[in-house]
Amino acid sequence: MQSGGARRARVLTAARRHLSATLATLALLATVAALSGCGGPGGGHGGEAGSAAEADRTRSSVVDPTRIPDVAERLQRRIPAESRQVVAVYGDGRDSADSTVVLYTKRGSTWDRTRSWPAHNGKKGWTTDHREGDKRSPIGVFTLTDAGGVLADPGAGLPYTRSADFAAPRWWARSHWHDFDYVIAIDYNRVKGTPPNDPTRPEGDAKGGSIWLHMDHGSGTSACVSLSKTAMEYLLRTLDPNRHPVVVMGDRADLEAY
Repeated sequence: MQSGGARRARVLTAARRHLSATLATLALLATVAALSGCGGPGGGHGGEAGSAAEADRTRSSVVDPTRIPDVAERLQRRIPAESRQVVAVYGDGRDSADSTVVLYTKRGSTWDRTRSWPAHNGKKGWTTDHREGDKRSPIGVFTLTDAGGVLADPGAGLPYTRSADFAAPRWWARSHWHDFDYVIAIDYNRVKGTPPNDPTRPEGDAKGGSIWLHMDHGSGTSACVSLSKTAMEYLLRTLDPNRHPVVVMGDRADLEAY
């Protein structure tokens, strides 16, 4: 038989081992709790902030399909309720001649992105108060009702007027000679239902006019928006007066502000 002293030694040894295991467990739990407080799994203030930030990112990435993207409420309201086609011109900057044209088609209550092309606008950019000769394109929403050009009708949906009178003057640089082979009139300071080159300006000459979608020559325009021949042919064949097409145009910052 073991003596009383030996038994006491064995009991003390077992107790020490149990205490060590308990302390190790408590230390592990404290470490887990500290990690949770820094935003790890399990909650804490850090976890809540992370979830809120993620929710904000998710909300900002959602695009409302019933609206034209990156266009503020004031201009959205100017798009006629019956419009089913929108040509959106997104200028790179207020003083930039570079832009992107996107065609949106409305199906039910949803605007679908149909096609897009690189484009140019006024040499000096954009303005909310266009004046004759300022080399800036007007910001706003305008109807598209008439087309024409030097070349034969490519199958346009809009009324198309073919005339040599559209031809650019031969004293212009050669790169500009084909600018008006195809044009679509932007209804800014003009009479709807007339050829694009009709000179009538209801708001007066000082407000400018003859602002068109036309063929591109590789740089900025006097105030028009210019696209490739392929893009112009596509728009001419696609824009349908029964869908009441409009153009929404401006630099990105102003489109988002208005």
